Amino acid sequence: MYTQNNIFSQEVLRTDIAGMPLEWIDYRAAASLYHGGQVAYCCGSPIYRVRGGYNAITGLRSVIVVSSIVATRGDTRKVENNRGRYTPPLNNRTLFKRDANVCMYCAMRFPTSELTRDHVTPLSRGGSDAWPNVVAACRRCNNHKGGRSPEEAGMQLVAVPFTPTYPEYIYLKGRKVLADQMEYLLSHFPRTSPLHARLNGDLARVSGIR
Repeated sequence: MYTQNNIFSQEVLRTDIAGMPLEWIDYRAAASLYHGGQVAYCCGSPIYRVRGGYNAITGLRSVIVVSSIVATRGDTRKVENNRGRYTPPLNNRTLFKRDANVCMYCAMRFPTSELTRDHVTPLSRGGSDAWPNVVAACRRCNNHKGGRSPEEAGMQLVAVPFTPTYPEYIYLKGRKVLADQMEYLLSHFPRTSPLHARLNGDLARVSGIR
């Protein structure tokens, strides 16, 4: 468990009262939810002990123990109704994490700084800048492919690009996901989600990645 003397960098996973993942919040937002009585229940392990002021009568200091996953009260019908139609915003950090930092052409893993966003169907050919048409690619493969389709360039995708669901996108946005948070999020991924294999390293084994 962290204490006040530590840097409060670990994010807390907030869910609705039904347990569906909503967002990542910092310890201040989490403590505010506890203090305001908006936390319905907690999951996971305690990660913060936030100390407040002293009670004038008892002399005791208030303490809020923040868990890694907190479920909050509130009307979530609007969120539930729109969840199925939600398309996550596209950015390179979450795209590269979706593809496990693996170039989808040469099947080698690279640091984020050495990856690029490749459009499977080039923009010049009418391709879109959207999840189903973009993959992580190393600079060498991206330069080789250029403005051609993979078939024209004699290249083959090692995995099919896909649009993350909302729980998958929550995972992709996480900076440091704890084991209990990861287990919780995995339980909300579709059973057919490619992320199951990628998180287990299957893509690396199948593609011969070292």
